Amino acid sequence: MDLTPLYLTAKLALVTTAILLVIAAPIAYCFAYVRLPAKPYLEALVSMPLVLPPTVLGFYLLIIMGPNGVLGHFWERVTGERLCFTFTGIVIASLVYSFPFAVQPLKAAFEKIDRRMLESAYVLGCSRIQTFYKVILPNSLNGILVAAILTFAHTMGEFGVVLMVGGSIPGKTKVASIAIYEYVESLRYSDANMLSLALAVTSYLVLVAVNSLNRRNSHGT
Repeated sequence: MDLTPLYLTAKLALVTTAILLVIAAPIAYCFAYVRLPAKPYLEALVSMPLVLPPTVLGFYLLIIMGPNGVLGHFWERVTGERLCFTFTGIVIASLVYSFPFAVQPLKAAFEKIDRRMLESAYVLGCSRIQTFYKVILPNSLNGILVAAILTFAHTMGEFGVVLMVGGSIPGKTKVASIAIYEYVESLRYSDANMLSLALAVTSYLVLVAVNSLNRRNSHGT
């Protein structure tokens, strides 16, 4: 059995998780602490991938990232390469698809921090940015871990969005979920079973890790 789809899936999940944690943290901070008149609408926009069918999200990403789309046209002018049907393309699609799975746990973790700690930091002369790095992040490690684990697991299981934007190019965009579908279509049940088992075990371990972190949080340890 070719393990390349599994390697690509893990690579995609790791890259997506690393980038999303950096992008999602300041946005989660704004949702938790900054008063914005349009906050409900912005939070709803961020959460859209949770309720949109993956094919709908994938279709619009395909339009935006295609040669005639805003992002696709810009990317092609800058790099000379197309964005769709590349690994970079499915990374961008994964960032959009898994975005709420990074933002929501971080927002919840930030909101649990005692406001008196923040006020003390401001009294001692810390700016908002310094408080974010010196107080909020160190006291939100469990939330950061939950966000990373959920984002990684959600990206591992992607199918519709990745298929729409990346297709099924061996060694480039053919991730495990797409390979499983193609194995079943070609009646290669043994290969489909091996990849499915790998993803099932990964999903189970993710749930165990999240439950353990939540239990620690509930006991205050």
